[in-house]
Amino acid sequence: MRELKERIAYLQGLAEGLELKQDTGEGRILGEILVILSEMADELEQLSEEHRELEEYLSAVDESLGELEDDYYNDGEYLEDEEEYIEVDCPECGEKVYFEEDALDEEGTTVEITCPNCGTIVFSTEEDDDIDLYEDIDEEEDECIEIEDEK
Repeated sequence: MRELKERIAYLQGLAEGLELKQDTGEGRILGEILVILSEMADELEQLSEEHRELEEYLSAVDESLGELEDDYYNDGEYLEDEEEYIEVDCPECGEKVYFEEDALDEEGTTVEITCPNCGTIVFSTEEDDDIDLYEDIDEEEDECIEIEDEK
Protein backbone atom coordinates (compact mmCIF):
# COMPACT_ATOMS: atom_id res chain seq x y z
CA MET A 1 0.00 0.00 0.00
CA ARG A 2 2.84 2.30 0.86
CA GLU A 3 4.43 1.68 -2.54
CA LEU A 4 1.22 2.65 -4.32
CA LYS A 5 1.02 5.95 -2.44
CA GLU A 6 4.68 6.66 -3.21
CA ARG A 7 4.11 6.07 -6.91
CA ILE A 8 1.10 8.40 -6.92
CA ALA A 9 3.14 11.06 -5.09
CA TYR A 10 5.88 10.62 -7.74
CA LEU A 11 3.32 11.20 -10.52
CA GLN A 12 2.04 14.32 -8.75
CA GLY A 13 5.62 15.56 -8.49
CA LEU A 14 6.17 14.93 -12.20
CA ALA A 15 3.00 16.84 -13.06
CA GLU A 16 4.19 19.80 -10.97
CA GLY A 17 7.70 19.58 -12.46
CA LEU A 18 6.33 19.65 -15.98
CA GLU A 19 4.38 22.73 -15.01
CA LEU A 20 1.15 21.49 -16.56
CA LYS A 21 -1.22 24.37 -16.84
CA GLN A 22 -4.55 23.85 -15.14
CA ASP A 23 -6.29 26.14 -17.59
CA THR A 24 -5.76 23.70 -20.48
CA GLY A 25 -7.96 20.64 -21.01
CA GLU A 26 -5.09 18.16 -20.70
CA GLY A 27 -3.80 19.80 -17.54
CA ARG A 28 -7.18 19.70 -15.83
CA ILE A 29 -7.75 16.05 -16.81
CA LEU A 30 -4.31 14.95 -15.61
CA GLY A 31 -4.70 16.96 -12.41
CA GLU A 32 -8.09 15.38 -11.66
CA ILE A 33 -6.78 11.89 -12.47
CA LEU A 34 -3.96 12.39 -9.96
CA VAL A 35 -6.43 13.63 -7.30
CA ILE A 36 -8.71 10.63 -7.94
CA LEU A 37 -5.73 8.24 -7.78
CA SER A 38 -4.71 9.73 -4.45
CA GLU A 39 -8.25 9.40 -3.04
CA MET A 40 -8.47 5.81 -4.31
CA ALA A 41 -5.19 4.96 -2.61
CA ASP A 42 -6.50 6.40 0.69
CA GLU A 43 -9.76 4.40 0.39
CA LEU A 44 -7.85 1.24 -0.51
CA GLU A 45 -5.61 1.70 2.50
CA GLN A 46 -8.66 2.10 4.77
CA LEU A 47 -10.34 -0.99 3.27
CA SER A 48 -7.16 -2.97 3.69
CA GLU A 49 -7.00 -2.05 7.39
CA GLU A 50 -10.67 -2.96 7.92
CA HIS A 51 -10.09 -6.27 6.12
CA ARG A 52 -7.17 -7.07 8.41
CA GLU A 53 -9.32 -6.32 11.48
CA LEU A 54 -12.11 -8.56 10.15
CA GLU A 55 -9.64 -11.38 9.53
CA GLU A 56 -8.44 -11.13 13.13
CA TYR A 57 -12.02 -11.12 14.43
CA LEU A 58 -13.02 -14.06 12.22
CA SER A 59 -9.99 -16.00 13.38
CA ALA A 60 -10.96 -15.42 17.03
CA VAL A 61 -14.57 -16.48 16.35
CA ASP A 62 -13.37 -19.58 14.51
CA GLU A 63 -11.12 -20.50 17.41
CA SER A 64 -13.95 -20.03 19.93
CA LEU A 65 -16.32 -22.08 17.77
CA GLY A 66 -13.73 -24.84 17.53
CA GLU A 67 -13.45 -24.94 21.32
CA LEU A 68 -17.25 -25.11 21.68
CA GLU A 69 -17.47 -27.92 19.11
CA ASP A 70 -14.74 -29.84 20.92
CA ASP A 71 -16.53 -29.43 24.24
CA TYR A 72 -19.87 -30.53 22.79
CA TYR A 73 -18.81 -33.39 20.53
CA ASN A 74 -16.11 -34.83 22.78
CA ASP A 75 -18.50 -35.33 25.69
CA GLY A 76 -20.43 -37.97 23.76
CA GLU A 77 -23.70 -36.70 25.21
CA TYR A 78 -25.03 -35.82 21.78
CA LEU A 79 -25.18 -39.55 20.94
CA GLU A 80 -27.33 -40.29 23.96
CA ASP A 81 -29.72 -37.46 23.14
CA GLU A 82 -30.57 -38.99 19.78
CA GLU A 83 -31.85 -42.15 21.44
CA GLU A 84 -34.07 -40.34 23.95
CA TYR A 85 -36.54 -38.90 21.44
CA ILE A 86 -39.79 -40.54 20.34
CA GLU A 87 -41.20 -39.87 16.88
CA VAL A 88 -44.97 -39.79 16.30
CA ASP A 89 -46.87 -38.87 13.13
CA CYS A 90 -49.73 -36.41 13.58
CA PRO A 91 -53.02 -38.02 12.46
CA GLU A 92 -54.39 -34.67 11.23
CA CYS A 93 -51.58 -33.04 9.24
CA GLY A 94 -49.02 -35.86 8.96
CA GLU A 95 -46.27 -33.76 10.56
CA LYS A 96 -43.59 -35.73 12.42
CA VAL A 97 -43.58 -34.80 16.12
CA TYR A 98 -40.56 -35.53 18.31
CA PHE A 99 -40.58 -35.50 22.10
CA GLU A 100 -38.28 -36.64 24.85
CA GLU A 101 -38.88 -40.04 26.37
CA ASP A 102 -38.29 -38.47 29.80
CA ALA A 103 -41.53 -36.49 29.38
CA LEU A 104 -43.45 -39.74 29.95
CA ASP A 105 -41.75 -40.51 33.28
CA GLU A 106 -43.90 -38.12 35.32
CA GLU A 107 -46.06 -40.42 37.45
CA GLY A 108 -49.52 -39.36 38.54
CA THR A 109 -49.85 -36.70 35.86
CA THR A 110 -51.39 -36.82 32.45
CA VAL A 111 -48.96 -35.85 29.72
CA GLU A 112 -50.38 -34.76 26.37
CA ILE A 113 -48.10 -34.14 23.41
CA THR A 114 -49.58 -31.83 20.78
CA CYS A 115 -48.56 -31.25 17.19
CA PRO A 116 -46.78 -27.88 16.90
CA ASN A 117 -48.17 -27.51 13.39
CA CYS A 118 -51.93 -27.99 13.95
CA GLY A 119 -52.34 -28.41 17.75
CA THR A 120 -53.84 -31.93 17.62
CA ILE A 121 -53.01 -34.24 20.53
CA VAL A 122 -50.69 -36.89 19.08
CA PHE A 123 -49.85 -38.75 22.30
CA SER A 124 -51.43 -38.92 25.75
CA THR A 125 -50.61 -40.80 28.97
CA GLU A 126 -54.14 -40.34 30.30
CA GLU A 127 -54.87 -43.25 32.68
CA ASP A 128 -58.67 -43.00 32.33
CA ASP A 129 -58.51 -44.53 28.85
CA ASP A 130 -56.94 -47.72 30.24
CA ILE A 131 -59.64 -48.07 32.90
CA ASP A 132 -62.46 -47.60 30.37
CA LEU A 133 -60.98 -50.28 28.15
CA TYR A 134 -60.99 -52.83 30.98
CA GLU A 135 -64.58 -51.93 31.95
CA ASP A 136 -65.75 -52.51 28.37
CA ILE A 137 -64.14 -55.95 28.31
CA ASP A 138 -65.78 -56.96 31.61
CA GLU A 139 -69.22 -55.87 30.36
CA GLU A 140 -68.79 -57.88 27.13
CA GLU A 141 -67.86 -61.01 29.10
CA ASP A 142 -70.91 -60.60 31.36
CA GLU A 143 -73.15 -60.30 28.31
CA CYS A 144 -71.68 -63.46 26.83
CA ILE A 145 -72.26 -65.36 30.03
CA GLU A 146 -75.87 -64.17 30.21
CA ILE A 147 -76.56 -65.34 26.67
CA GLU A 148 -75.14 -68.78 27.40
CA ASP A 149 -77.24 -69.07 30.58
CA GLU A 150 -80.50 -68.38 28.72
CA LYS A 151 -80.08 -71.43 26.49
